Amino acid sequence: MATLLIKNADVIVTMSGEKPRIEGGYVLIEGNRISAVGPGPAPPVDGATIIDAHGQVVLPGLINTHHHLYQTLTRAVPIVQNAKLFDWLKQLYPIWARIGDEGFYYAALAGMAELMLSGCTTTSDHQYLFPRGTGRILKAQIEAGRQIGIRFQPTRGSMSLSRKDGGLPPDSVVQDEDEILADSEHIVNAYHDPAPMAMTRIALAPCSPFSVTPGLMKKTAELARHLGVRLHTHLAETSDEEQYCLDKFGRRPVDYLDEAGWLGPDVWLAHGVFFNDGEIARLGCAGVGIAHCPSSNMRLGSGIARVKDLAQAGAAVGLGVDGSASNDSSHMLGEARQALLLARIRCGASAFTAWDALTLATTGGAKCLGRDDIGAIEPGKAADLALFELSDIGFSGNWDPVGALVFCQPTRVRTLIVNGRIVVDHGRLITVNLEEIQERHRGIAKRLAS
Repeated sequence: MATLLIKNADVIVTMSGEKPRIEGGYVLIEGNRISAVGPGPAPPVDGATIIDAHGQVVLPGLINTHHHLYQTLTRAVPIVQNAKLFDWLKQLYPIWARIGDEGFYYAALAGMAELMLSGCTTTSDHQYLFPRGTGRILKAQIEAGRQIGIRFQPTRGSMSLSRKDGGLPPDSVVQDEDEILADSEHIVNAYHDPAPMAMTRIALAPCSPFSVTPGLMKKTAELARHLGVRLHTHLAETSDEEQYCLDKFGRRPVDYLDEAGWLGPDVWLAHGVFFNDGEIARLGCAGVGIAHCPSSNMRLGSGIARVKDLAQAGAAVGLGVDGSASNDSSHMLGEARQALLLARIRCGASAFTAWDALTLATTGGAKCLGRDDIGAIEPGKAADLALFELSDIGFSGNWDPVGALVFCQPTRVRTLIVNGRIVVDHGRLITVNLEEIQERHRGIAKRLAS
């Protein structure tokens, strides 16, 4: 069993217990678990691989609760650079329909690599797009996650309403409901690992109220609970969605969700911008999680989620970079900075701190994904850690290294450890050939653009 000893760290952000921040200390990792953490000099450990963290901040591995990895192939597409959500979707669906099996695989590798180099050790993904003619997309993404070494919690998404049915996507990317439910069960049975420290877990995730029928929402919830997995969907992202639900179903999005049996602690929702006071209270009481996606919400002009109110009501709130066609970046520290700044626009400078932003990216994300084995640096937790060196000019002169990670320029991680394994060393991803991935990824994107 491999042993790692991180010593001489300037600061360890444990996000745990009575000592959430340790000034000067060490972390001992045995196998895939943290076995000890404390202040002062590290104890002698025979046979350990030593990581000298002098001048560095040690964080729990950052957790991304919402993504669409395939969208890394369509960053900064000119025709949607200034579009709102519904128009953005209508323009991009025909392009996404042409992504083949190779594209989904390399898009996943590229997105995961970008996340990992920003300090992310666990990511979810909402894969709701299944173009006709493609094979086992989730199988390819899971293989990519295992190859690159990230803890992966993908969702088997779905769309059953095409434009002819009153939805937004073309026929070529929607599926029959029986096919969706059968494949959802297959994916869970094949890949979901409920054990502690699991590297792969599955959730079920209809895309949104305007992409599936109420019947599929209900059947998916029933199936997920039968199989013992979590539920995820987009909800209340834009005012257009709110109006759609009122026009189509005669009720607001949260009421629609409630009727479908989705208000429970096994659910997390992406965005949650348009909730009123009563709905926030209901969501908090039910223990529903929210994946806060500040960059995407700003990029599409959707609005500002009431993050503080949701957390105070009892909802688990995590951080999501969202797809790279509505964010154009997958940098977790960058997203934490955006969350901080956006919350202050809504609530004032004292309402949201750098610590609050890091909480979203760590313990909040773990709660969203229903995990108690990640998100903090404490004995018994999974050995997922991100080490950041603050020697770059963008940090020069800082008075608080932890605050600087959020307030100053987003930076690349120096060392990343996932499940006790070093996957980024001296700022370089060592599990895959990143140059080769980029070359293939760029070539596929270029073909889509032609």
